[in-house]
Amino acid sequence: MMHVLCDTSSKFLQGSRRMCDRIFVFLVLVLGLAWAQSAAAQPGDPENGKDVFKVCRACHQVGPSARNGIGPTLNGIVGSKAGTIPGFTYSEANKEAGTKGLVWTEDNLFKYLENPAAFMPGNKMTYAGMKDEADRRDLIAYLKQQPAQ
Repeated sequence: MMHVLCDTSSKFLQGSRRMCDRIFVFLVLVLGLAWAQSAAAQPGDPENGKDVFKVCRACHQVGPSARNGIGPTLNGIVGSKAGTIPGFTYSEANKEAGTKGLVWTEDNLFKYLENPAAFMPGNKMTYAGMKDEADRRDLIAYLKQQPAQ
């Protein structure tokens, strides 16, 4: 690619090789920065995340009085190891993921929430997934505000 872009005999790009090298480096930097701006890395809105959490309430609770139900409490979930919320009976898939070192980082939660069955085959969460990236970011921002109890 560099050869094609910087072929100074090309009609596409006339001029010195040095100028072409600068343009190439600039393009690589721009593409690298764009790639680094993944959807999960963008900050979410915890206030909207509180609203988004309404979909999760059927199975999960957060806050000082939260209790395990169909799903585990989600207090302190961001940064915790998979399958380790006390008092909840996890699927073998979830326990195994935790044993293998899966931590619920923002990025892992972002991917899991999109499609739980694909991210962790065999887990018992029946939720089909949250396709909207902004909603996932917002939900994670809200969950980050829920300290472990």
